Amino acid sequence: MAGVWTFRHGVVRRMACPSSMEAATDDGKEASWSKRRVLVHVATGQVVSSNEQLERYLLGLGWERYYHGGAPAAGRPDLIQFHRSPETADLISVPSDFARFKSTHMFDIVVKNRLHFQVREI
Repeated sequence: MAGVWTFRHGVVRRMACPSSMEAATDDGKEASWSKRRVLVHVATGQVVSSNEQLERYLLGLGWERYYHGGAPAAGRPDLIQFHRSPETADLISVPSDFARFKSTHMFDIVVKNRLHFQVREI
């Protein structure tokens, strides 16, 4: 079965999707899965906190906004996409609403820009 098993006060429970509210150990400290991940630009040491900031960093690394047929993100207004050049298959897709920016997006950016970005837990 998928999920996280916890043992608290003599009872074993399976939590399907632990949230930070539920993520506490018996001694009251937060469990390791409740740490928040952030994308860090290595050269400046700053946490990326907006799509505008991310776009500035990516443009400086040679990435360009991707417009498919004149429409942003192949007609999907909920996505912002970047590509290195029309000849390459490298494509980064991030949600246009930065609140929906998840660790999968962060790791996609890190894999394609290993020396310039890191994912850290805070």
